[in-house]
Amino acid sequence: MIVLLIVFSLWIDLSKSVTIPNPLNDTDLVNRNVDTKLGLDLRGGLQTLLEADVNDCASVSSDDLQVTRQILESRANALGVSEVVMQVAGNCRIVAEFPGVSNPEEVVASLQQTGLLEFVDMGSTPVPAGTAVLTDHDQGTTTAPVPTPTPASDAVTPTPNPDGSTPVEPQVYHTVMTGAALDSVSVTQSQLGEYQVSFVLKPDQAKVFADFTRDHVNQYLAIVLDKNVISAPVIKSEISGGSGVISGSFTQADANTLTIQLRYGSLPVPVKVVESRTVGPTLGEESVRKSVLAGAIGLVVVIIFMALYYRLPGILADLALVTYALISFMLFKLIPVTLTLPGIAGFILSIGMAVDANVLIFERLKEELRAGRTLRQAIDLGWNRAWPSIRDSNSSTLITCVILYLFGNTFGASMVKGFSINLALGVLVSLFTAIIVTRTFLHLALDTVKLDEHPNWFGL
Repeated sequence: MIVLLIVFSLWIDLSKSVTIPNPLNDTDLVNRNVDTKLGLDLRGGLQTLLEADVNDCASVSSDDLQVTRQILESRANALGVSEVVMQVAGNCRIVAEFPGVSNPEEVVASLQQTGLLEFVDMGSTPVPAGTAVLTDHDQGTTTAPVPTPTPASDAVTPTPNPDGSTPVEPQVYHTVMTGAALDSVSVTQSQLGEYQVSFVLKPDQAKVFADFTRDHVNQYLAIVLDKNVISAPVIKSEISGGSGVISGSFTQADANTLTIQLRYGSLPVPVKVVESRTVGPTLGEESVRKSVLAGAIGLVVVIIFMALYYRLPGILADLALVTYALISFMLFKLIPVTLTLPGIAGFILSIGMAVDANVLIFERLKEELRAGRTLRQAIDLGWNRAWPSIRDSNSSTLITCVILYLFGNTFGASMVKGFSINLALGVLVSLFTAIIVTRTFLHLALDTVKLDEHPNWFGL
């Protein structure tokens, strides 16, 4: 198991993407980017300050501001911007960081949108999700437009295309109502156990919706977010009483996603960009290189110390320490963990802590050997008697990491968060390598080493 884990860790550590083909068809079972994620301080990016576009900041509730932050973060992720950090600052401001962003104009434009949710009459035309549509809501009306005859003398002939054909005017669809008409949305299950989305309209919109659905049975009513269709259910009957369900071949995840889009399609708090700037890496490649060099030096020094002081057990612990480094870096790439300089510092610190358990165990091991125990007995007793100290010391470190992580959620302390995550992961992996890997290596060595013949191999 340990050998397979080492091989898998090396595969992930040396790869930028992982692809596992499906032998049954042309699709991939796994297709994932595992490139190392670097934070804003290491690779630069975009930093934006958003402010609630209201007259009185005191009128903005903290819950609405948090929901706004979540929606904006989802929009940025949809643009392909990863490792986004958004934090609420004060009563009506949100600070956003986009590491490695290459299209700042598009990101800023997306943040400034109001998040318009519309229920659009598509008639008998089926429209797949993701289709961009034009609606008459842009003209400030939610009633069906009435065509006005154009006098022949005033008729305007469309400018022909370069190939001589007449350009086709884009179709504009009618917006029945907007997301402001929704009172509540939730995921429910039908009598057959199928997932569906239930909604309740505000009282003043219930009659409008009932009249429309009565006159448009068996036609499509698209749900459009920011002019993109997210769902297009068919009206099967009049929806009266101000409530209804959206049914289809939904999985639970699909139903939850649609519910969130319906519930939070529009921003609870309108925002405006008050400051946006592209920043270069504050630390840069040179600092990354020095950090990696410091980690390598620390690892080598620990390896030399363990080998010289504890002899054979120390060498086996060194092999476990290399295993620890491979597994830790693999986890950073798989989770993924965004590496900032404080995060790298947490990882380097955990290298030294990774041998704490081994030091306690090996000192106990030497005591048992001096007391006349056999090597196998000394190994088992050393582990059992060192475990309470290992458990308590690492538990206190993990508790501290939890406190640092919670503190890192507050504005201005995000760098503490990365430090705590990397340190906690390092502690957990070091426990695994000390208790499982090193112990396994020592028991394997028992088959070839006789203590009576080589006591100096164990520092005796």
